[in-house]
Amino acid sequence: MVKILGIKYGGHDTSASLLINGKIVAACAQERYTKDKHSRQFPIDAINDCLKIGKTKMSKIDQIAFVGDINLYFREMYLNHAIKSKKRMKFLINDIPKIEKILNIENFLRRKLNFKKTINFYPHHLCHIASSYYASGFNKAICLSLDGVGEYQTDMVAIGSNNNLKIVEKSNVYPNSLGLLYSAITYYLGWKHHCDEGIIMGLAPYGNYNAKVPGTSKTYLEIFQEILIKDNSQNFKINLEYVDYYNQRDKWITKKFLKIFGKKRKYKDEISQNHKNIASALQKVLEEFVLGKLRFLKKKYKIQNLSLAGGVALNCSMNGKIENKKIFKNIFVQPASGDDGCSIGACYLAYKKLSKKKIKKNFNSYLGTRNNQNEIIKAIKKSKIKFIKSKNIYKDVAKHLKNGEIISWYQGAAEFGPRALGNRSILCKPYPAEMKDYLNKRVKFREEFRPFAPAVLDKFQKKYFSLGQESLHMLIACKVTKKFKKFIPAVVHVDNTCRVQTVKKKNNLKFYKLINEFYKITNIPVILNTSFNVKGQPIVNTPEDAIRTFLSTNIDVLAIGDYISVK
Repeated sequence: MVKILGIKYGGHDTSASLLINGKIVAACAQERYTKDKHSRQFPIDAINDCLKIGKTKMSKIDQIAFVGDINLYFREMYLNHAIKSKKRMKFLINDIPKIEKILNIENFLRRKLNFKKTINFYPHHLCHIASSYYASGFNKAICLSLDGVGEYQTDMVAIGSNNNLKIVEKSNVYPNSLGLLYSAITYYLGWKHHCDEGIIMGLAPYGNYNAKVPGTSKTYLEIFQEILIKDNSQNFKINLEYVDYYNQRDKWITKKFLKIFGKKRKYKDEISQNHKNIASALQKVLEEFVLGKLRFLKKKYKIQNLSLAGGVALNCSMNGKIENKKIFKNIFVQPASGDDGCSIGACYLAYKKLSKKKIKKNFNSYLGTRNNQNEIIKAIKKSKIKFIKSKNIYKDVAKHLKNGEIISWYQGAAEFGPRALGNRSILCKPYPAEMKDYLNKRVKFREEFRPFAPAVLDKFQKKYFSLGQESLHMLIACKVTKKFKKFIPAVVHVDNTCRVQTVKKKNNLKFYKLINEFYKITNIPVILNTSFNVKGQPIVNTPEDAIRTFLSTNIDVLAIGDYISVK
C-alpha cells in the first residue's frame, strides 16, 4: 500500500494532501485551522488532519512530495537576476534569512515531522497541472497553469495523454506574470493582494474599458494593452513602467501609473467610476490574452479537452468566456486551483514516479475535516444554545428557506479550495433581488456589489443557464436564460452572469436532497449558495466554528448534521 503525503509550504496558501494507492483521500488547507486567510504557516494542522482522515500516521508514509524545486527557485529568482541588476542584488541581500530557510527546507521537514524516508521536490506549475489533469479524468487534454510565479515561471503548458504529462511550453517567466499584474491592481484599488483578486473580478462588470481615461486621449483598455503587451499568441511582457513588484517588495505601482490613474484608493474610500473602469480593463486584457493563447494551442495540438489550474484559473469570468467561445469540447477547472491545490498535484507526480499503475479518476472536492455524530453533539452541548434533532433535515430546512430565512449548512467533509459547495455553506432562496443586498450587508459584511452563486439541480441547469457543460465547482460563469432570470434575481450579477454550481446526486447527495425539497415546495430548483464565513475569515472548519459564526451574524438557522438551531 503506497502512502504519499503532499506538502505545500513556502509562500501563501500552505496545505497538505494524502494519497493512498493512487487515490487522494484527504486534502486540507492550513488557513482553516489557524484562521489566517491564505496562511503562510507550516501546515502541521493540515498534515495531522490528513493523517487522521486517512487513518494512518507519519511512520507509515512512504514519501513526502514537496511542492517546489528549491534549487531552481534560488538560481532563477535570486542569482540570475542579481547578476543582471544592482537593485536585484540588494533584493537578494535583504532576503538572505529567507533564502537560508528555503535552502534548508529538507532538514526542516525531517526535524519537524521526524521523517527519515524519501522527500522529493516537484516543480510548482507541474504540480498545478498534475492536480488538474489527473483529477479531470481526461485521457487527452491541453493542460494550462496560470498564476503569480512558481520557481520563476509564471505559466506552463503540458499535454496530458494516456495518464502521462509532457511539458511543451514554459516561456513566460518572472516578472512577466498575469497573476502578479492582477495582484498589483488589486492592491492599487484598495484591497489585499494575493487575497482579494476575486473582488476585482466582481467589480469589473460595473466598469467600461472603452471609456477615455481623464486627461488622456486613450481608453482604459488601450493603456492596459500597453501594460500587458502580447509578444505573440503564447507570450507576453508586463510593462514595468506601470507596475513594480520586481525591484522593490510591496511597492506594486509606479509613479507613472499613479500620474495617469490617480492616487491609490484606500480601503474605506468610495469606489469611483475610474476604479470600476480600471477593473474592467484589467479583466478584459486578461481574457484577451488567455483566449488568444488557448486558440493557438487548440489549433496546434488539435485536442478537444482543456484542464486548468493555478490561481488565475479561479477567475470564473475568464473561464466563462473560454466555455462560451466553444474553443474546447470539455473544460475542467481544478476546484482548489490556487497554491493550496498544488499539494494534490505533488502527490500524483510522486505516485506516477513510484508506481506504474494508472491513476483513475476518483477525485471529489470534499476532502477536508469531517466530524462524527458524537463530536457534533459534544459541540452542541458545550454551546448551550437550543437545538432540536430533525426527523427530516431536508424538509425542515427547505421550509425555512421558503420563508426567506438565512441558513448556515454544515454537513459532511469540508470542501478543499475556496468555494463552498454545499457542505460549509450559507444558503437562502434566490429571490427577491434584495436577498443579495441583505446577505452582503448583514451576514457576510462585504461590498454590496459582490455577487452570489446559484446551486442548481443538474437536470434543470440548461433551462436556467446558458452553459454547455456541467460546472460542479462553481468556477465557470455563464449567462442566465431570459425566461428564468425573473425567478432567481438574487444570484444574477449586473452583467446577467451567474457563477453556477451544478449539483448531482452522486457528488453531494445531502445537498441535492435539500435543493430538491426546496424545489418541491417552490417550483424553483435553485438556491443561493455562498461560503460559510464572513469577509476576511476562512470558511468554517469545525462544529465550534460553525456555532460561533452563526451566533455572531444575522444568520437565522444553523443546520449541523441532523440538528437544527433557530434564532
